Amino acid sequence: MSSVKVLLDGSFEAVVVDYKNLKLVKGDTVIILDNKVLFSGQVIEESSIFSEASVVRKANSNDLKVIENNRKDALLAVDEAKKIVKRLNLDMNIVDCYYTFDKKQLFFLFVAEARIDFRQLVKKLAEKYKTRIELRQIGIRDKAKRIGGIGPCGLFLCCNSFLTDFNSVSINMAKNQFLALNPSKINGLCGRLLCCLKYEDEQYSQLKRGAPKLYSDYDTEKGKGKVIHVDIFKGTLDVELPDKSVICVTYRD
Repeated sequence: MSSVKVLLDGSFEAVVVDYKNLKLVKGDTVIILDNKVLFSGQVIEESSIFSEASVVRKANSNDLKVIENNRKDALLAVDEAKKIVKRLNLDMNIVDCYYTFDKKQLFFLFVAEARIDFRQLVKKLAEKYKTRIELRQIGIRDKAKRIGGIGPCGLFLCCNSFLTDFNSVSINMAKNQFLALNPSKINGLCGRLLCCLKYEDEQYSQLKRGAPKLYSDYDTEKGKGKVIHVDIFKGTLDVELPDKSVICVTYRD
């Protein structure tokens, strides 16, 4: 049995599903069955992981109309939920919501600084929409992923464009790439470290292997000096000699 990873419509959550005789390619809209609930989503890549969820069919024209209507109804539900939150004086921000394909469930996504008792909110939403309500608290990185925006590079946010999972990013990656540890330079719109710090970290680590450490002693043809600058891309060093003159030497072929 073959498997594919599907990005659930409206949720930005990727799940693995199995399919049998369907010819699926990246970008296909499909209807999937998971725990007796129908979801819609888009195929993003093949997978070798087994899953109990399965593809029911490729979305037809009627399915696409249902998906579009679900999206419109979900937008209205967000506005209604925000009004109820305000009336209940809850310290939370409703970010988005989405229906399952069969409308058996309505998911609301929210951000909050602390834990929220939203039982009354769920009760009122269930009375309003006559379906199962589920509230999910998300982080600020997830919020940026859903809302989108323009990054410091001038392009659309990676998390909103193509990233399906958040990679672990550490401050050591910024240090490894000789970046100034200025939050305004290394943090994204979400306030967390830029996801793109992960992209070239391994390349920087490879280039730095075998490079002398800054301010270490280094033997040159003109005598021993101290390393004052390392260019890992060119494989060169600036070495300061005892007479304060500086020479450039190559340390890598």
